[in-house]
Amino acid sequence: MLDIAMLNAFVVEAKAATYVGGGVARPPCRPSSHDIGYERGNWRYLDSYFGGTDFAGQEVVWFADEPVWAMNYFGCVIAPDLINGTAAGTVIKTALSAMYREGRFLGGMEFDHPFGRYIDRSEGDCARFAGHECIMVDGQKAYMLDYRGGLIIP
Repeated sequence: MLDIAMLNAFVVEAKAATYVGGGVARPPCRPSSHDIGYERGNWRYLDSYFGGTDFAGQEVVWFADEPVWAMNYFGCVIAPDLINGTAAGTVIKTALSAMYREGRFLGGMEFDHPFGRYIDRSEGDCARFAGHECIMVDGQKAYMLDYRGGLIIP
């Protein structure tokens, strides 16, 4: 049986080392995908997404070459007059860095940044979860992302 605490710790480590940590892009595994990965011992992580300002993607974790966990997401700038993709990315990376330093990637999070207020809400734990993140600018939702995921059980 997979140790959920070890999985959660690896997911946080991998997320911190890839998108948020400026990890090195990998060759695309699918036409036009943007891929970034991380490995440690028997653990392997891949974040593969399509798009830019509006985007969709999937993160997968393998243990000993078996897929054990995945998360799907879709995000978009919904008020381009309030925030652009670059500014949204800056807010997200700063807020998520703070969350990962707490050793987690789920749970409530609110973070104030000069470009906007980041808010994340989720239900569940690493084994099965769903959530929503957004950036508020001047009291209006300017960016949003929905995500869900959990264990892969054959």
